[in-house]
Amino acid sequence: MSAALSSSLYISPKKPSCPQQSQPTILSTKPTSIKTTLHSHPLFSVADQTVTLQMKEKILCLELMGIDSGKALSLNPCLCSASLDSIESVLHFLQSKGIYPNDLPRILGMCPKILTSDVRTELHPVFMFLSNDLHVPENAFRRVIKKCPRLLISSVEDQLKPALFYLQRLGFKDLEALAYQDPILLVSSVEHTLIPKLRFLESIGYSRAEAIGMILRCPALFTFSIENNFKPKLDYFMSGIKGKLENLKEFPQYFAFSLEKRIKPRHLESKERGLELPLSLMLKSTDEEFEQLLTKASSVANG
Repeated sequence: MSAALSSSLYISPKKPSCPQQSQPTILSTKPTSIKTTLHSHPLFSVADQTVTLQMKEKILCLELMGIDSGKALSLNPCLCSASLDSIESVLHFLQSKGIYPNDLPRILGMCPKILTSDVRTELHPVFMFLSNDLHVPENAFRRVIKKCPRLLISSVEDQLKPALFYLQRLGFKDLEALAYQDPILLVSSVEHTLIPKLRFLESIGYSRAEAIGMILRCPALFTFSIENNFKPKLDYFMSGIKGKLENLKEFPQYFAFSLEKRIKPRHLESKERGLELPLSLMLKSTDEEFEQLLTKASSVANG
């Protein structure tokens, strides 16, 4: 970021809400100071002359923040009509909630829609949800948002609360784990994502209680694609490994491993040596540990 723009948007660091870290704080600036800085930036002069002055300012502002302006405008066309002042108000609000400037490229790059969100009716309710429903302390907001930026573009009433209610009914009791480890479940559609995956597990032979138990042990099951993950891995498990469903119930993490890079190579290597290793040992061990397992098992088998 240029020194001029840096000085117009930032001041010397102050103690942030999270201990043992120090980051610069965004302050409100007069629009003219930002525009003056942008106009003097070398990138501004080479912009297409057919692009409006305001659009040039927004493009340069995004680029200076480390955000791909082309991708951001493509994913969020509303940026074209948004004012710099409204964008700046979003940035200031995020800062007030503990989000650091160096977090913004990733957060806003993933979800540029945040930049045109209404602070009062869309962003503020999300932080209220984190505080009141998930009991996340203010100094931990940053941790949760960094884990799942999509929270900021999710409706509290239409998405977050219904998802939390559904997950709690299934048996998710640990709110801390939901907030810090699996917040992506909260932005997943209950009707189109969560329920179909639970039903898929039931359709292959598990009882509802068994399927729920598997998901509680491995919440990531709710994030895997049925067509691209569950089906091909299940097919290989049944036809290649020739395993039993009971094995998957005991080790649902099987679906979290790469079929081509982990499951197949290790199974085939074990098979070549005439060994049958438990799924957990075969997949969870490091490459070195796996080789040691094979060597030890071969020694035992050969007497």
